[in-house]
Amino acid sequence: MRARYGVPLGITAVGAAGLIYAAGIEPRSFRLRRVTVPVLPSGMRPLRVLQVSDIHMVGGQRGKQRWLRSLAGLRPDFVLNTGDNLSDPEGVPEVLDALGPLMEFPGAYVFGSNDYYGPRPRNPARYLLEKVQGRHGLNGNPPVVGAVHNPWEDLRDGFDAAGWHNLTNTRGTLKIEGVSVELTGLDDPHIKRDRYTEVAGGPSDTADFSMGVVHAPYLRVLDAYAADGYPLIVAGHTHGGQLCIPFYGALVTNCDLDTDRVKGLSTHTSGGRTSYLHVSAGCGANRYTPFRFACPPEATLLTLVGRDD
Repeated sequence: MRARYGVPLGITAVGAAGLIYAAGIEPRSFRLRRVTVPVLPSGMRPLRVLQVSDIHMVGGQRGKQRWLRSLAGLRPDFVLNTGDNLSDPEGVPEVLDALGPLMEFPGAYVFGSNDYYGPRPRNPARYLLEKVQGRHGLNGNPPVVGAVHNPWEDLRDGFDAAGWHNLTNTRGTLKIEGVSVELTGLDDPHIKRDRYTEVAGGPSDTADFSMGVVHAPYLRVLDAYAADGYPLIVAGHTHGGQLCIPFYGALVTNCDLDTDRVKGLSTHTSGGRTSYLHVSAGCGANRYTPFRFACPPEATLLTLVGRDD
C-alpha cells in the first residue's frame, strides 16, 4: 500500500511546496544586483545608476514598498524607471509613496503597457504557446476593447513634479556634478507606441554621455539604438522569464528577444556597431500571475565606468 501511494503523494507534496515557494516566498525575496559597465569616455568619473522596473504595484504590498524606499540608501547619481509600475488602477498613490525617497535624486522614466492598461486574467500557458507560434505577448497590438484604463496621467504628474524626465519618444538631459548625461527614450514597443523616428540621429555632440531607455527590448528598437551608436541601452519588461528552470534558465521573454539575454548585461550589434544591453528582471509580477521561480525580484545598481578602466 505504501509503495502504491507513496510516489504520487511525494510528487504532490513537492509540487505543492514548489507552488507555495513560487507564490509566497520568492516574489518577496527582493535582491539588489550590482553590475559594472565600461561605457563612459576615458577619464570621466564613474556614474552610479539605479534601475527599477516592473514594480506592478498592487494595493497592500507593504514589503515591496518598504524595500523600494530603502533603495534610497544607495544614494545613486540618478534613477531610471523602465516602466510597468502598476498592476492595480488604485496603485498610483502607493507607487509614488514607495518611490518618494528615490525621487529626491535626479531621474527619468518611460512607461510600459501596464501603466496604461489594467491587467486581465490570462492563462499563463498561453505565453509558452505564443513562443511556439512565433508570437510575443500582446504581439504589438493594443489591449482588447474594454481594457481597464489605468490613471497613468496621475503617475506621470507625480514623477514630473519630482523633476524626473519623461522620456516618452523624446530626449532628456541630466546634469550630474558637471557631467551631462543624455537619455533618449521610447514609449512601449510592446503595444507599438514607440516612435524612433522622433528621436533618431544618435547621441548628441553636446552630451558627455548618452544612453537609450525603453520598457520592452524588442529587436527593432535595439537595432535602431545600436546602429545609431548608443553605448548602452536599458530595458525591463521580461521579468527575467519569471518562471525559470534551475540550471537552464528562462523559457520565454514576452518579446522577440532571445532567452539568453532575458535579464542582466549582454550586448547587441546592429549596423556594424555594438551596444551594451541591460535588461532588468524587475521586482513585481502581473496581479493575476503573482509567481516567480528561480528568478527573484530585483533592482540593479549599474556602475558606469570608463571604457579603458
